[in-house]
Amino acid sequence: MKQDADFFGDRDVELIYIAKRLKEALRLEGFLTEAGIDYAVEPDKYRGGVIFRSERIGAFFYVLPDAVEAARVVLDRNGFKMHTEA
Repeated sequence: MKQDADFFGDRDVELIYIAKRLKEALRLEGFLTEAGIDYAVEPDKYRGGVIFRSERIGAFFYVLPDAVEAARVVLDRNGFKMHTEA
């Protein structure tokens, strides 16, 4: 379920996905909520584009480390690709 940052307190969270469009973010929120996974969503900047690189705003999805594997299953099952550091 979607949680505020206060829910996670001082615990470390892991970035699992960056949604580039609102529709995409809302779909993923529904899948994570349906699966009962606690997650946080924060807007943040990322660099995008191939030819014309620019800074853009996306929805960054975070979960606790012990929920990463369950989140990976949800993402895979629904056609989302887990975020990896590039």
